[in-house]
Amino acid sequence: MEFSLLSPDGHLFILRWFHFFFGVIWIGHLYYFNFTQVPFFAETDNATKSNAIQKLVPRALWWFRWSALVTFVTGLIYLMARGGQIGEGAWTSSWGVAILTGALLGTIMFLNVWLIIWPNQKIVIESTTNVAQGKPANPAAATSGARALVASRTNTLFSLPMLFFMGAASHLNFSITEESNFNLYWIITLAVIGAIELNAIKGKIGPLATVKGVIHAGVGLMLVMYGIVEVIL
Repeated sequence: MEFSLLSPDGHLFILRWFHFFFGVIWIGHLYYFNFTQVPFFAETDNATKSNAIQKLVPRALWWFRWSALVTFVTGLIYLMARGGQIGEGAWTSSWGVAILTGALLGTIMFLNVWLIIWPNQKIVIESTTNVAQGKPANPAAATSGARALVASRTNTLFSLPMLFFMGAASHLNFSITEESNFNLYWIITLAVIGAIELNAIKGKIGPLATVKGVIHAGVGLMLVMYGIVEVIL
């Protein structure tokens, strides 16, 4: 008897399953932070917020950042293995364009978690703990909290087109021909994503301040990026 999971395709399936599983944990926590926790913190009393930051937030951030890492690593391995299986033409196919676009967004989101959100949230947690213990607050905590929020909102914004293109890789075929201008597509796509990411690093929250705002912006970005595919390619 041959077991399907022991075949090369089965190995890829297992890898993909782990990518999905940890991706659900990662994006689920991202949506929890943005759709539930942030509005709750804006309405609750200081004592409740302090206790949550000291005891709840660190646990949630642990699952958040490590699931992001595993999602990224399993996705990268799968992408390399699948691309090698299909051949060089994979990257100029409908699958290749969709999966690489989704992977680009996912990679930036992963970097935002580890390089912006987590370092800044550590400062907020440490400062809140110090205040609860009667020690002085860290004067950088407010700025760090604001920067972490902008990056988290940006990741929520990116998550909509990221999920769209990841799903499109297997379930939506783009009309790509030999005349498709891939260089122009990637230049425009990188410019759009880069401008938004620059704001995550240095800018302000702007229209992403509310849950409604970030959802509307995410849908808008998704439609713009889809339009770029159809018009350019």
